Amino acid sequence: MSRPVLLLALLGFATPAFAFDVPQKAEAALAQGKAFVQVSEAAEGASLIQAAVDIAAPVETIWATVTDCERAPEMSPNLKSCRVMQRDPAGRWEVREQITKPGIIPSLRNVMRADYERPRAIRFRKIDGDLRMLEGEWRLTPRAGGVVRVTYEARMAANLRIPAALTRMALRKEVPVSMATLRRESMARATR
Repeated sequence: MSRPVLLLALLGFATPAFAFDVPQKAEAALAQGKAFVQVSEAAEGASLIQAAVDIAAPVETIWATVTDCERAPEMSPNLKSCRVMQRDPAGRWEVREQITKPGIIPSLRNVMRADYERPRAIRFRKIDGDLRMLEGEWRLTPRAGGVVRVTYEARMAANLRIPAALTRMALRKEVPVSMATLRRESMARATR
């Protein structure tokens, strides 16, 4: 898997509806295999992360990549561990604990519930841990030519005494790498 799991760790499953429209200006970049990422300030000092990438791989393969907790630490240097704490026998939800160590700040423990609409959507939300807020959604939307558009939207806020602007700056660097890693890993899995 890849950094997308780190994003799941850092971000979460949402009660509010998440579904942003990719801006027209991003379409050319997406067609070239690049990721679209926008990080902005949201209410209550939170960061709003919106990202998209087009992946030429089966939707089930991408789903398996995004949800692979076991391999997540191998693919994301900031993710130290990912552990499924509870799982619905029917596969409709999981509760995960993830420990991250981003940069110079202390390790962060986050527990989130992810609700699954396999293989189209993952909504997540914080239920415990070091972040003040974490909620969001992954969407996998098949498109023409065997391409799947993967969109990610989340709101997050830390309880750390770090200016939110610095958090957003870090996210602007991290999220494009995570989306590119998701694309690369999903395409590699599709050829296995």
